[in-house]
Amino acid sequence: MIRRLLPIMAALLIAAPAFAAPSRVKVALKTDQGTIVIALDMKRAPITAGNFLAYVDQKKLDGTTFYRAARAVGNAKRGFIQGGVHRDARRSLPPIAHEPTTKTGLRHLDGTISMARREPGTAMGEFFILVGAAPAMDAKPGQKGDNAGYAAFGQVVSGMPVVKRILASKTWPQGSGAMKGQLIKERVKIVEARRVG
Repeated sequence: MIRRLLPIMAALLIAAPAFAAPSRVKVALKTDQGTIVIALDMKRAPITAGNFLAYVDQKKLDGTTFYRAARAVGNAKRGFIQGGVHRDARRSLPPIAHEPTTKTGLRHLDGTISMARREPGTAMGEFFILVGAAPAMDAKPGQKGDNAGYAAFGQVVSGMPVVKRILASKTWPQGSGAMKGQLIKERVKIVEARRVG
């Protein structure tokens, strides 16, 4: 009996498709302004995309907010929105290694999602989404100082009108440093973040 089954089992194994990890994983950020769907690039930015997916799978982004609307000087329809755990230690996972755009080949284009950070290797659970291209956020190895850029790891595939609506949110005029005039008065709640598709 076993001898008869061996050829059948071997044929099934040969015919079975290989179970490779997907190169793109979609995540829906359901906010109180609408839903934003992002395709994470697991192949080119595995560390950064994997980190974001860990926050999603552990539901650490549920109940967080988009709290920053950084509009470009002279063009309020361009800029980025920032959200995530906002320094909440209870929600934060350990920092991850930096994946510069020179390594991943990804660029900071319209709809790109990227990790917020201080120094390279400090990114945890805060991210931003661009409205309009921002090549200055790409790594620039030839420049002086912190030239590592930010770690882009995916692209908005649905919901850019929601991103633009959040970017247009009213902000407080005060603040300090880079955040001056960029903190949203009525933060936009991320109700939940889930894998889709």
